[in-house]
Amino acid sequence: MMDNQRLILWLSLGFIVLLLWQAWQADHAPHPATAQAPTTRQAPSPSQPAAASDTPEARLNQAPPPAAPATATGLHSAGRVHVRTDVLDLEIDLEGGDLRQVDLPRYPVSVQAPDHPTRLLADRPPRIFVAQTGIRSATRPEPTHHALFTAAKKDYRLAEGQDSLVVELQWRSPQGIQVTKRYRFRRGSYLVALEQEVHNGSNASWTGRPYRQLLRNRPVVKNKRGMGSRVFTGAAYYSPEDKYEKLSFKAMDEAALKRTIRGGWAAMVEHYFLAAWIPPAKEKDLYYTRVLPGERYIIGMLGAARTLAPGAAASFHSRIWVGPKLQDHLAQVAPGLELTVDYGILTVLAKPIFWLLKAIHRLIGNWGWAIILLTLLIKLAFYKLSETSYRSMANMRRLAPRLKALKERYGDDKQKLNQAMMELYRTEKINPLGGCLPIVVQIPVFIALYWVLLESVELRQAPFILWIQDLSTKDPYFVLPVIMGISMFIQQKLNPAPMDPLQARVMMLLPLIFTVFFAFFPSGLVLYWVTNNILSIAQQWMINRRIEGAGAH
Repeated sequence: MMDNQRLILWLSLGFIVLLLWQAWQADHAPHPATAQAPTTRQAPSPSQPAAASDTPEARLNQAPPPAAPATATGLHSAGRVHVRTDVLDLEIDLEGGDLRQVDLPRYPVSVQAPDHPTRLLADRPPRIFVAQTGIRSATRPEPTHHALFTAAKKDYRLAEGQDSLVVELQWRSPQGIQVTKRYRFRRGSYLVALEQEVHNGSNASWTGRPYRQLLRNRPVVKNKRGMGSRVFTGAAYYSPEDKYEKLSFKAMDEAALKRTIRGGWAAMVEHYFLAAWIPPAKEKDLYYTRVLPGERYIIGMLGAARTLAPGAAASFHSRIWVGPKLQDHLAQVAPGLELTVDYGILTVLAKPIFWLLKAIHRLIGNWGWAIILLTLLIKLAFYKLSETSYRSMANMRRLAPRLKALKERYGDDKQKLNQAMMELYRTEKINPLGGCLPIVVQIPVFIALYWVLLESVELRQAPFILWIQDLSTKDPYFVLPVIMGISMFIQQKLNPAPMDPLQARVMMLLPLIFTVFFAFFPSGLVLYWVTNNILSIAQQWMINRRIEGAGAH
């Protein structure tokens, strides 16, 4: 009975490891370029009703029509303004004043290419991901993201000792409507403020309605979430009523979002990074999604309309985060924005693990040693539970010769054998299932730590020692997986061997199977498992020695 339970638990853990391994492989295997096959599919959109007439009132209540699909050279450009801060290297296009390209110099593509920054936004195939803003108006021409702006210069740089940088773009209609788009960048910040200042220089009243939206194409990889699936890539939005909600590309294909929200935000999310538009907290916006030809997807929001008398002026404010999923920073930017770091169903366990891991890292400055100390603290927290379990295992090991004798006595009569074994357990006051508890306890912690290592950008490309320079990727020389396999083998030798020969052979194969799986896991996760195994071996060896010594007397 105990052998069957123990084997089932180990096989269950092995199955979970297999699922996680498949997820890890899917996330880190090379993917083909995004397909740019044209498509005529378009989901119904609340922002562009199929039967809407092109009247001034209808235009005011719609998001602007899309541009033509991206060509082989990308979206149409009217010229670029290059902006560099200490954490952002980006390009603003004069067509619409859009954010068309954003590089993150502090987040290189890989440890091996430290001078090759991650590109979050781009407007050239295979990756289309841009941030667009504009104002819908009852009159034409209107300052949408198709309008042509001008800039005083083509290059801006945050100078040494300078805390902020302002980039201005200008647009003017023949009727005298003037719009100034003013981007404000701050040192050390991925949060960019945008002001759209409108001055009515015409001789008639003017009404405008601001919008912000994110456009991206669909990657080839199917994006799911959960154990055994891939990290979520797609749209997300937040409302105070329903909190954080995700929209997969499939969901946007099937139905368009149309919802009025006050105090929310909208984003396009991927593994370690995101772009999110955050309107003023008290502003009520109409949130929408659209599906465009070329497998392009939009999530955006329309703000409230404002009417300006001749000579009057007004400003529309918003902010955009373009950068890594830094949980502490995101929590300060907007409610719920930190939830884009999605730990899944074990968030309640993963968040405290990450908080503790980060606190340890602040003290010692190395994520690898932080994982080791975290494992030690977890082990101490469950010390008494583990001690009870290991004592049960040690007693089972002590009874192994007597159990073997019972098996020889009763042969294939399983009913009498089980009755005799249970009587022996009662006499010796041993719980045959007690040894399974350490495995049960480790499974949720293991999975939660897996998601922490997978989702937390703070651990991306974090070095440990010597050959391990990125704890979020596999050990390049497979040293840790081999040590893990050896430690698992030693653990099994300290435990009582199953009486059934087939189960004994399966248990002996598990260290090898786990070594193969763990060879492709993030080295930080393998480091946790190795540390946990070594601590378990030390604890179980001491308990075995104590109980066997007492039995000898």
